[in-house]
Amino acid sequence: MARKHSKHGPYDDSHREEDETKAAAVPCWLCSRPLGKTIVLHHPVPKSRGGRDVVPMHPICQQTLITNFTNSELQRYAMDVDAILANPNMRKFVDWVAKKEPDFTAATAKKQR
Repeated sequence: MARKHSKHGPYDDSHREEDETKAAAVPCWLCSRPLGKTIVLHHPVPKSRGGRDVVPMHPICQQTLITNFTNSELQRYAMDVDAILANPNMRKFVDWVAKKEPDFTAATAKKQR
């Protein structure tokens, strides 16, 4: 089967640049910052609780979210970001991470139960 475009033709890099700009325009579900190179598709309602939808997040945002909430709490909040941000720990984190670059990463605190 013949190719539509040659392997080394003029179409090589033009499509890649467009894809990168589209991906960069998507904000994080939790902190609303633009996403960086590493994107995590997170289930707001855990799969173990019947969740099927996924949302794009920064890895550090997902780690902080699962550190501060149990699966049953995440099931209750579902897709309501405002309810999650009502938690003082999460509000403090989002305010802090808002000033960081999209690919920022750091160790997260352990669960405080």
